[in-house]
Amino acid sequence: MRYAPPGLCVNDFDLLRHADGTYTVLHLQGPWTDEFDHLRMETSYGRATSTDLVHWEPQGTAFGNGLPGSFDQQAVWTMHAVPQGTGTAMLYTAVSGLTPGGWPLQSVGLARSERTDGTGWRRHGTGPVVEADGRWYRTGERMGWRDPFVVRDDESDGWVMLVCAADAALPVEVGGCVAWATSEDLEHWTVHPPLVSPGDVDEFECPVLERLDDGGWLLLGSIGATRGFEAWTAPRLRGPWTRRGPLGPTGAYAPRVVTAPDGSRVVLHTTPRRVGLTDTGERCRGMLAQPKSLVVPRDAAPRLEWWPGLDPWLGEETYDAPLHAVGDVDLSGRTDITLRTYVSDGDRPALTVGCDGKNLRVTGPDGIPLGETLLPEPATRLRVLTVGEYVEVYADGVFVLTTLCYSGRPAPWTAAGEDGVRPVAVRPLRLPDPHRDDASAVWPGPAPR
Repeated sequence: MRYAPPGLCVNDFDLLRHADGTYTVLHLQGPWTDEFDHLRMETSYGRATSTDLVHWEPQGTAFGNGLPGSFDQQAVWTMHAVPQGTGTAMLYTAVSGLTPGGWPLQSVGLARSERTDGTGWRRHGTGPVVEADGRWYRTGERMGWRDPFVVRDDESDGWVMLVCAADAALPVEVGGCVAWATSEDLEHWTVHPPLVSPGDVDEFECPVLERLDDGGWLLLGSIGATRGFEAWTAPRLRGPWTRRGPLGPTGAYAPRVVTAPDGSRVVLHTTPRRVGLTDTGERCRGMLAQPKSLVVPRDAAPRLEWWPGLDPWLGEETYDAPLHAVGDVDLSGRTDITLRTYVSDGDRPALTVGCDGKNLRVTGPDGIPLGETLLPEPATRLRVLTVGEYVEVYADGVFVLTTLCYSGRPAPWTAAGEDGVRPVAVRPLRLPDPHRDDASAVWPGPAPR
């Protein structure tokens, strides 16, 4: 339901779908610490497998940083693996060291494997296969050249690579862009001017390309400042690209698109945690969240919706107080849904989802804001999901808000509106691995007193 390997956290990841319908995830990994040093801790890729995109089985480490003196000696970051011949090729982010100002020096390397299961990687050569071109991109302080994503070119027999970069023609604060390069063999690349450079993005991370049913393209990109991701569409890879706005709310990051077992197109993403597992802790690297259905209407903005593949994990409706649950609430005027109450005072709300027309919010103890968003239209129904501390809200079926809350104890859900207070039926959520007790296990709720 949410996944991280035992004792470790998950950051950016890649998904491989195999011919037998199973899946492999490769992901950045590191320990849970108060201060996460991405240069020293993101030095390997974890690997896990699944048959349904919900229950993941850890399979250990699959790849690590290079030998001292190599272009990837310091760290290895986001990767993308693609089939090549009877095996697999993987483009990955390499960090060799730091600039005098302390900024990571990034490039893109290539590794290959004769296997298709995400193991057996061997580096191609001793250097990167593509680096930032100073004619268009920053190459020193505040550079960016990471998070490669590779697809077949729609205008040749070769390949197109997207890379997160920094536009040299723009100030650093708004220079986040998507660079691109072309190749015939994945080894020799020609770098081109930016494919997408919005001019109002600080960091444009983890770009993803997906070919749509009509032959067009969907581009997803994580936005550093908002910690969410946005969508662009185009009829061809070379554009023109149309900005479609946010697709995932703040807290949902680093998306990947994959075909689900039911044949539908879904998005998986990461979700953070808080240091110390408290509401006041700083956000830190986290977990892989459950899939969302990706809907891409013609001439309209894409959206993420509830994925029916989660329904088999839900129990029968109850008015009890499970910690992990899904509930649906019809709205009529302002409505406040209480999910948890104080441990010492069962009458005081400790976690509430409130909606008043277009205004949607989640509050913790004493009404402390935990998350809010402005809906494009007033909602008529909310679906709320809780998995431990993790909270998701869907408005009329669309994924619109996510946050974290470590306060309170589970209570029977109630909805307070203009017509009074009414109980809310919920469906308990079954966890794939409920017995985990390590640092990366789902928060079990408040400790007994």
